[in-house]
Amino acid sequence: MKKILFVLSAMMLTAGIAFADNDRIIPYEQLPAKAQKFVEQYFPSEKVSYVKEEADFMEVSYEVMFAQGSKVEFTGNGEWVEVECRYSTLDDKLVPAQIKDYVTKNFPDAKFVKIERKYRGYEVKLTNRLELTFDGNFNLVDIDD
Repeated sequence: MKKILFVLSAMMLTAGIAFADNDRIIPYEQLPAKAQKFVEQYFPSEKVSYVKEEADFMEVSYEVMFAQGSKVEFTGNGEWVEVECRYSTLDDKLVPAQIKDYVTKNFPDAKFVKIERKYRGYEVKLTNRLELTFDGNFNLVDIDD
């Protein structure tokens, strides 16, 4: 019985190591073309610090970090998932018009520093430190400070 448990434990450990996260730094040129186009469009003057490929069990994702502190996360096919500007603000073109209109009306002095596409909507962070969550129909569903 002990031998069987030992063998099963060893097999589970081996499987766990085989399917563990596999993160690695890659050249910018290996980033999907769609992601490269996004970077060139919204961060044309920024210097790319590194590109990290994150390979999980069933999917690949990418993270582009810029020298000035901003970062963008992409899916395996190059769709952006999250854009965060640490020391600057986002390009307003990244923010859906309905969200931009809501923020302009309710927080006229605030700018966007982060946007994240969620499964069922968007989450944005503003310069006034508020985090707003919108559903798929762009209705505000949560405010976090």
